[in-house]
Amino acid sequence: MSKIFSQAIEVINAELQALEAMRERMSDSIVKAIEIITSTEGRVVVVGMGKSGIIGQKIAATFASTGTPSFFVHPGEAFHGDLGMIRPVDTALLISNSGETEEVLRILPFLEHQNNKIIAMTGNMSSTLAKHADVVLDVGVTREACNNNLAPTSSTTCTLVMGDVLAVTLSVERNFQPEDFARFHPGGSLGRKLLTRVQDVMHKQLPFVASGSTLNETMIAMTTGRLGVALVTDTTGNLLGLFTDGDLRRALTSTSISLSDAVDNHMTTQPLTISPTERLVEAEEVMHAHKVRFLVVISPDNTPIGLVELFDM
Repeated sequence: MSKIFSQAIEVINAELQALEAMRERMSDSIVKAIEIITSTEGRVVVVGMGKSGIIGQKIAATFASTGTPSFFVHPGEAFHGDLGMIRPVDTALLISNSGETEEVLRILPFLEHQNNKIIAMTGNMSSTLAKHADVVLDVGVTREACNNNLAPTSSTTCTLVMGDVLAVTLSVERNFQPEDFARFHPGGSLGRKLLTRVQDVMHKQLPFVASGSTLNETMIAMTTGRLGVALVTDTTGNLLGLFTDGDLRRALTSTSISLSDAVDNHMTTQPLTISPTERLVEAEEVMHAHKVRFLVVISPDNTPIGLVELFDM
């Protein structure tokens, strides 16, 4: 093992140890913090300076995207007008590893005057910040992962994870669902998959062939349909099977193949189906889990009404 690789592993181990230590110190303070936030009429205002501020911005963004209204205020800008953004109904989440960051402490009198609830994230449980907070979350570390024990590394990791603990726990408490998440992320592919239903993207012009059709007839239907697949049905329209490009290739490698063979002998029986009202993300999960390219969309009366393809995701 090279020296560089060993150093890399050492950094990861140091941060893992810091997280494990934080987990062991967890107390009912986290419960109190959750209770304060869930009872907040306003928003969670996250405040931090330097590296803590950068982590705070991420925490505020995670809150906002998982159902907890939140925004970040830079403590330096707060004294140039941004304090007006903080209302009495808001809860303040103040982040300072030392608990003595001057810019953060200067906000305390204003928050106390407004009777804002204060949640502190700090590594110093006896600090000024801790003493003025309603709830204190311990994110302290015995040592940074930095080789000089100077650069915020393990401490910022613990702070980030504590923020995730709050955000995810709040999300669960509020029964925040994938549809809710999608509404806050409509522009991304994930938002599209979560908001879009199978019926919105399914192929409706379907290449049907009747049971007993020859491979030659089926290939013509597949070519006309331009999807690389044909649906095999009985005389009443019930789905019997699916014949795909893969089935065709497997059939053609058989030594006894004849284009006059019935498609029933080579089709995939009991193909996977899905309801038109299912979310697109669920269709994708089924296709990946079963390693298939198509799902047949079935109506409530079990009639095939569409096809959804992996490429539609």
